[in-house]
Amino acid sequence: MSNATQSLAGTRITSLLDANSFVEIGQGVTARSTDFNMTANKAPSDGVITGYGVIDDKLVYVYSQDASVLNGTVGEMHAKKITRLYDLAMKTGAPVIGLVDCAGIRLQEATDALEAFGQIYLKQTLASGVIPQITAIFGTCGGGMAVIPSLTDFTFMESKKGKMFVNTPNALEGNNTDKCDTAAADFQSKETGVIDGVDTEDEILGQIRSLVSLLPSNNEDTDNYTECTDDLNRVCADLANCAGDTAIALSQIADNGEFFETKADYAKDMVTGFIRLNGATVGAVANRSEVYDAEGKKVETFDGSISARGARKAADFVKFCDAFDIPVLTLTNATGFMATLCSEKMMAKSVGELVAAFADATVPKVNVIIGKAYGTAYVAMNSKSIGADLVYAWDNAEIGMMDASLAAKIMYADADAAELNEKAAQYRELQNGVASAAARGYVDTVISPADTRKYVIGAFEMLFTKREDRPSKKHGTV
Repeated sequence: MSNATQSLAGTRITSLLDANSFVEIGQGVTARSTDFNMTANKAPSDGVITGYGVIDDKLVYVYSQDASVLNGTVGEMHAKKITRLYDLAMKTGAPVIGLVDCAGIRLQEATDALEAFGQIYLKQTLASGVIPQITAIFGTCGGGMAVIPSLTDFTFMESKKGKMFVNTPNALEGNNTDKCDTAAADFQSKETGVIDGVDTEDEILGQIRSLVSLLPSNNEDTDNYTECTDDLNRVCADLANCAGDTAIALSQIADNGEFFETKADYAKDMVTGFIRLNGATVGAVANRSEVYDAEGKKVETFDGSISARGARKAADFVKFCDAFDIPVLTLTNATGFMATLCSEKMMAKSVGELVAAFADATVPKVNVIIGKAYGTAYVAMNSKSIGADLVYAWDNAEIGMMDASLAAKIMYADADAAELNEKAAQYRELQNGVASAAARGYVDTVISPADTRKYVIGAFEMLFTKREDRPSKKHGTV
């Protein structure tokens, strides 16, 4: 390893990769510009270290910005090093990981730097859906640099020093940093939908290693499996108690209890992330009505409805899984759509994106209805009507238009309490019962919650060779 990598930027690379595996590319590159006395500035590697190495013996390409060199600003040659790295990654079919610590565009290089930024955007867009792209923000990521994480698949942010913004907090009308630090990790992770995880630097590097081990190297990688050391028929005796917090439920279903959650702080009514089933990576999407902390204490509750943010979060995740041929498992427990003024502004559009994502996806899709599945919220959550290959339902599930009591009140508005209770019971039996949905073929098998793991493993094993043709088109527009 070169001396250049002894900087903080280099230390991050060595901490991320397998020991002694990093090979630096472009160490001798420096800025070409001579304007504004640039020749007097020493700029080793032009402020970014680029190269390749391995994570768990899997090839990856890495660039790490060096804030000690011209504040890590992006100039012409800085950007060219990154775009050349993308060229190599596309040729070899390997992920690109960017470690960001950058003051933004290099003012001394003006239009050359702007052109360079555009070239990075282009390479990222071309690579999207072909190779996984991961970003970690350890310092400043502002202005045009903030677009780069939004063009990658997964982004992590250091909890204290990480700053991400297009416009600084003080540039927003009526705002300042003390009032609301819109650049801070807390705001970005909860409000923007870009950040997948917030933690210390060491924890983030560890999370990236875990994520890379779960993901295929590219969209044609069919060898992303590990040996399963868990019992394929393991009974999940307590699974029914986890219907509220499906992050816990997914960990119980997964091999060895391991669940990698994405965008954990954003739209918590919807859970997304990766598990392994029989050694194979599966993308998971689940409704959530409760959140428990590490000590088992309930810290948040939701009403069981799908928010606009939750729908969009799930849609983006399903699109990623489909692009990289990762099967999708859904746990459905939804009573409807969130009824707030804020959510309503984007609800129809967001649900449309969710429906389109599930309907477009040609990967194996399995749905397990673990609670209430009401109305079009149920339809949007990977129902058989929009393309699920197999649908299971727990024996206590409810599937229908709405809660039976509410339906009875609507249909028999003038009835007394006794008649309403009678009609509600009839509606529950005839329309909301899981047996009714199974009789019509909307549910393939009614299962006990404890048997969920073995059923979904069997389903994905059966669907392993699935092939599905779609109409020829350039791409959808939803």
